[in-house]
Amino acid sequence: MLAAAGCASAPGLSDHDGRLQVVTTTGLLADLVRNVGGEHVNVVSLVPDREDPHSYEPTLRRARDVVYADVAFSNYLLLEQHNVIKTLDANLRDDAVNVSLAEDAVKYAAEIIPLVENVNLDTIWLGLRAAGDGAAYGADRSSDVLLSATALDGPGRMVGYLTGSFGDPEVYFDSGDGFDAGDGFRDDTALLPVDAHTHMSWAFTEPGVYELTVQARIQVDERSASQPLGESTVLFAVGVPPGSAAPGRTVLGEGHADITVDLDTGGLEVRHDPEGGGEGAQQVHRLEDVVIDVPTTALAEVPGDRRLGFLGRPGDALYQLPQAVLGKHVHGEIDPHLWQDVGNVMAYTELIRDTLAGADPEHALAYRDRAEAYLEELAALDRHVRETIGDIPEDRRYLVTTHDAFAYLAQAYDLRIGGFVTPNPAAEPSLADRRKLGEAIRTLQVPAVFVEPNLQARASVLTEVATEEDVAVCPIYGDTFDEDVTTYVELVRFNARSLHDCLA
Repeated sequence: MLAAAGCASAPGLSDHDGRLQVVTTTGLLADLVRNVGGEHVNVVSLVPDREDPHSYEPTLRRARDVVYADVAFSNYLLLEQHNVIKTLDANLRDDAVNVSLAEDAVKYAAEIIPLVENVNLDTIWLGLRAAGDGAAYGADRSSDVLLSATALDGPGRMVGYLTGSFGDPEVYFDSGDGFDAGDGFRDDTALLPVDAHTHMSWAFTEPGVYELTVQARIQVDERSASQPLGESTVLFAVGVPPGSAAPGRTVLGEGHADITVDLDTGGLEVRHDPEGGGEGAQQVHRLEDVVIDVPTTALAEVPGDRRLGFLGRPGDALYQLPQAVLGKHVHGEIDPHLWQDVGNVMAYTELIRDTLAGADPEHALAYRDRAEAYLEELAALDRHVRETIGDIPEDRRYLVTTHDAFAYLAQAYDLRIGGFVTPNPAAEPSLADRRKLGEAIRTLQVPAVFVEPNLQARASVLTEVATEEDVAVCPIYGDTFDEDVTTYVELVRFNARSLHDCLA
């Protein structure tokens, strides 16, 4: 099977090729490297075209390619699925150069945008966080922080899970089948990269007080045993007054909070921002000093979506703290989609130029010449986008999409994010959510909404609402290429033209 797969795959990296061997995480980054490296580099990407880098699982063939790489480029800022980064870092030779473009390009004047959470909820948003870099334990970006639920005392069942952008759930904790210490609580463990956090929904089947025991560990690499970091308990007041359920404890009932593993101290705590926003916690509490309020307003019903059957039968009552933002999955504090601003890709290009020249000094002049030519092309591209989007009447420059990946495009080229698909983070889109999206389209009088071609099959909510509101559905490219758009320049030109034609 592996041999057959190898025969069908695109040419990979080799130790018999005289060129500089380069691996990238995405096809978009591979295109940038080809423009700078030209005939002096052999480039492959771990994530193939049409695949989503947020969720793609790398193949054995691509893991083999990494072994031969002289240079590796990732975007990172937690853009790529964690197993992509682990495949890259675990298989690179010790003498290979490993560059995270989005992080290092700041030195070349790349502009970054903080991720701001949606706090338009009437309950607290509660997620998980691994704070700090874990350097004291020898951790790096490919290390895992494991946060396990190990016991629950309460009147009903508790489930903690994450819902992706298109409704696909991933269960982290489920007390319904118990907690198995024999396998290290494998089925009740959330994995986080260092210095990251994730969104979650929390569901409870009965009102009352729940005491959840959580345990934290860190696994530096796949060859090492995990190291314990700490254990503590957190209290939930579900459908009952939190003050009477836990007198003397601090009640957390609004804003943004994370059950946090502090990798600097090795302890467990809650970091809470009462105002929300996701730009840093303002208050730090010990887990055992707080009670999480799950109010009566959190009472809901299990939806009919079969993917959420693990919650119970459709129509069953449950109390739920929904995740604040749908489908961002595990991420850090900075929006990682820098390339939607051409100016940021110019910074990427300069970093790629200097990295290739350092790894292959013999061809440094050629890398500089090609980079200079490509930078001129990118500068012209940036002007083209500004002129094209500038031709759209200002009151029509609203972008409504399925994927929250275009903040850089909006900021750089004077667009406004008019909305994106906002189904109930706990389940399928509700009638109220669809109505809200429809009202946004009507109020803003947008003539079109935008869907990424690789997500077309899963973007039914937006396309259905667009049909109901009699507006066009137009394509826009986000994270990946396909057979129609095969380079970064083509991607940017296509998006600018699509925005102009559909909005102007």
